[in-house]
Amino acid sequence: MAFTSASGYGNLPNGNFSSIIYSKKVQLAFRKNTVVGDITNSDYFGEIAAQGDTVKIIKEPEISVSAYARGTQVNAQDLDDEDFSLVVDKANYYAFKIDDIEEAHSHVNFMDLATNRAAYRLADQHDQEVLGYLSGFAQSSLHSNADTANTTTNGTKAVSTAGSDELLTSMKLRKDSFGNITTSSAGDHSIPLAARLPGATALPTATASPAMVVARMARLLDQQQVDKAGRWLVVDPVFMELLADEDSRFFNADFGESGGLRNGLAVNNFHGFRVYSSSNLPSVGTGPGTTGSANQNSNYGVIVAGHDSAVATAEQISKTETYRDPDSFADIVRGMHLYGRKILRPEALVNAKYNAA
Repeated sequence: MAFTSASGYGNLPNGNFSSIIYSKKVQLAFRKNTVVGDITNSDYFGEIAAQGDTVKIIKEPEISVSAYARGTQVNAQDLDDEDFSLVVDKANYYAFKIDDIEEAHSHVNFMDLATNRAAYRLADQHDQEVLGYLSGFAQSSLHSNADTANTTTNGTKAVSTAGSDELLTSMKLRKDSFGNITTSSAGDHSIPLAARLPGATALPTATASPAMVVARMARLLDQQQVDKAGRWLVVDPVFMELLADEDSRFFNADFGESGGLRNGLAVNNFHGFRVYSSSNLPSVGTGPGTTGSANQNSNYGVIVAGHDSAVATAEQISKTETYRDPDSFADIVRGMHLYGRKILRPEALVNAKYNAA
């Protein structure tokens, strides 16, 4: 560019544009790029307006059934109006500057580029944070995989017996969940996984196969009477590779293959689950691809399965605005994404810690 710029100035060009049009572009792109939008319900989408808002959710009352004999007095039960809360406490933003001179001299439309990138970053952050939350983990920093156990309850717990992560201990698969893994001190350690390769008659010693883990997840949901319709499973690329190694049929029509990835959807039906692949799941240490020792709890990944009704998200892009930079000839564009998330049915969520054996 022939026009001179101050030392260190490198802002990219864009044009003046309507803030209303820009907001619609960001919102549409955001919904197309997130896996979380496919596996959570948005029943409370329209019930938030500002950060800090709380949505009270009424629980279905429990009804007692008693034996009856003719002449017995019938006692009417008092119903409890128990509730729990979804707190809207997550907000992320972006802001960038559009220089008037660079806009006039440029033949490239940076408005679309910046808009798409902003939408991707919002979607990526939202996906990482919510997937971590419903798996029982939290991010230690923005734009990173969840890598620490979550100990902060959002609002009030949906089930009083759930832990501080709002999940049920009985719905967490660990090494000692599988009887064939007999090494000592299994405890809360991650499950060592190995694919049962075609033609093999047995698994390597003290390991479970990926298909075994998925089948156990399905069984746990069955035992909680979770509806079969609407079940989903989110796995990371390492787990997906192990599944494919174990059985090539995983990707053919016999297993309901969908014809390609859509929002991370890899397979329409495997053990009753819609299977999604995402690199935004929790990853601890060097991740699940690191071969573990006999009792591995330093480097592992987490996969999660559940039902569409298990987790609610209430989200919106609350504001996108353009204003003049008072210190230069440029527009500043900024936007904010506001959302909350809540585990509604912890009995409809099951996770598994694992590492490649």
